[in-house]
Amino acid sequence: MKISTKGRYALRLMLDLATYNTGEPVSIKDIAKRQQISEKYLEQIISILNKAGYVRSIRGSQGGYLLKKNPEEYTVGMILRLTEGDLAPVSCVAEENYECDKRDTCVTIKVWERLNDAINNVVDNITLEDLLEWQSEKSDQYII
Repeated sequence: MKISTKGRYALRLMLDLATYNTGEPVSIKDIAKRQQISEKYLEQIISILNKAGYVRSIRGSQGGYLLKKNPEEYTVGMILRLTEGDLAPVSCVAEENYECDKRDTCVTIKVWERLNDAINNVVDNITLEDLLEWQSEKSDQYII
């Protein structure tokens, strides 16, 4: 499993919205500048997030986007699955029913199941709120 730029950028976009969550809409232009990501690419990603109900769009000259829920209600897994689809390392343990002729005799399936469980356990137990805290800890560190 390799996370694409779409998944990574979606996570950064959501974290940016959480970071600048003042009640005022945040523009894609501002996010693009801060995150050094193409505005056009962010527009494609925000469209996916908007359709899924993760963000709310505000139109107009002072418009932009807001998170629909609190940061602690979004997990990394939710965001990545929305943009990446299934996070399984191999198709035989994916959530969609993949038929494998060797499943009953395959010993390596245990490896893939454990890896899949570990991945899901990590991404489903980290929230945007956790990322905000880690970001705050990192910015509190300074070098002399």
